[in-house]
Amino acid sequence: QVDLTESGGGLVQPGGSMRLSCELSGGNFRRYSVGWFRQAPGREREFVGAHASRNSATYYADFAKGRFTLSRDNAKNSVSLQMNSLNSEDTALYYCVADSGIIISSLRRADQWDYWGPGTQVTVSS
Repeated sequence: QVDLTESGGGLVQPGGSMRLSCELSGGNFRRYSVGWFRQAPGREREFVGAHASRNSATYYADFAKGRFTLSRDNAKNSVSLQMNSLNSEDTALYYCVADSGIIISSLRRADQWDYWGPGTQVTVSS
């Protein structure tokens, strides 16, 4: 049974930075593609970024490019999301995801990921 545990959420001022972390347990981390989704109140879950195990490439949503950096640490079975220049539209519940069989073309689809963490809240407010 694969479990994902996020950490690092909280309150940050506009323009600030925050780092989220996610640890995977119960599986061979190297086999899994890992990533992040987010969901703001009243909105659907949206793709933030992912690292694909198939080709070792990292993919980002357009809003994340240049501001967010996703990194994985195979030695620690973890993936992190460094978020900079945050604004109020980044306020959301952020979910860590993992899947060992997902294909590249499906990375941006929430319904294609097998494992989800419980989520960590990020609130950007002054």
